[in-house]
This record gives sequence, C-alpha cells and structure tokens, in this order.
Amino acid sequence: MKFKELEDFLGTHFIYTYDNGWEYEWYAKNDHTVDYRIHGGMVAGRWVKNQEANIVKLTDGVFKVTWTEPTGTDVALDFMPDEYRMHGTIFFPKWVQEHPDITVCFQNEHIPLMEESREKYETYPKYLVPEFAKITYIGKAGQDNEDVISEAPYPGMTDDIRAGKYFDAPYHRLHK
Repeated sequence: MKFKELEDFLGTHFIYTYDNGWEYEWYAKNDHTVDYRIHGGMVAGRWVKNQEANIVKLTDGVFKVTWTEPTGTDVALDFMPDEYRMHGTIFFPKWVQEHPDITVCFQNEHIPLMEESREKYETYPKYLVPEFAKITYIGKAGQDNEDVISEAPYPGMTDDIRAGKYFDAPYHRLHK
C-alpha cells in the first residue's frame, strides 16, 4: 500500500508508538474528522470520536493533521506512512499534566467537564511533548467507519488489532 494523495490517507487506521513509549491508535475518519484511543502514556484510557481537525497533504506521501481539543490541548501530527514513521507534537495545558485523570474517559460524553476544567485550572506553562513514533499498524478502514474507534481501550487491544482478531475483512468489529 503506497500513500501519495490525501485520498490515500483518508480512511486509514493507524497504531503507533512514540519514542517515549506512549502508544496511540488513530483514524483519519474523513477530510475533517479524526477518532483516536490512547493506550499508553499519561492519559492512557482516553478515547475520542468526531474530533474536528485540519488534514492536509504536505507533499507526496506526507500528511499533517492539527486540532485543538476541548481540554485546550493542541495537537500537530505529521504522518509519513510509507516510512512507517510519524512525528507528533502535543501541547498539553498545565492542568492536563497536573490532573490527567480528568481526561481519561470517553471525552464525547464529558465535554462540559473538559471545558469546566480548562477554565478552573491553570493552562500555562504548557507541557510540550514532541516525539517521533514508529507506526506499527496500518489498516484501510474506509472513510466514516464507525466500527474503527467504537469502545474504550482495553489491555491487549492493539495486539488484538495487529493480530487480526479485532476486525473482519470489511473492517467491522468482531465479537461486539
């Protein structure tokens, strides 16, 4: 599978591990929306659907995705899928660094809490996490596939996905 145009990237499901050991799962749902689950790191257990994002092709096979979460966290990801590499920069507000447990949930059901916490606690200085990552899984899920990120992360989930025990051939969740 080769990536060149934005259409090659959209609808792709990735698992990657940052050099600091944090493991993330991320899905380019369509040209303006991403879903993701966090499996390792200070906010492991967090998952999000329908995050509005800016998704662009920088050059052939290289894609940049940026967004701001309701928490106030800013994210910038650069994907080089043909090289199984990416670079992510996460700008965590001070409150997320000090109270990560507040964000470890299905964010979509807790937007008011994220917004309240963003106003209640300190934002600065931001905790900057710039890291390269190795992409350990690439799946062609197709665009707007609600089965890709459809439940909370569990221990061993990414191993199940990589082993082919999570999705069937048309990329739907097995054993719901």
